[in-house]
Amino acid sequence: MSERCTEVDGWVAHWLLDHHHVRIMLVGNESETQPLFSAAVLAAVPDLAEMRERFPKLSGLWDAIRREYWAEFFTAQENSRGTI
Repeated sequence: MSERCTEVDGWVAHWLLDHHHVRIMLVGNESETQPLFSAAVLAAVPDLAEMRERFPKLSGLWDAIRREYWAEFFTAQENSRGTI
């Protein structure tokens, strides 16, 4: 698993790809010192759908993460077929 970072409108999310699941590790606003959400234990890390439910006002951030996930997924699929 490798950590990724997505930023939208001053909001930043650090997330992991875990067997085709997006796990959100940390969410914060660049103008704040304390994060809005942080998970210290990997077993307790929520997925993208749960975070979307918990923080619906951050839909732009969640949508950006989803786009990055699918872009990476399709690139990996193309590479595995030898088309690139």
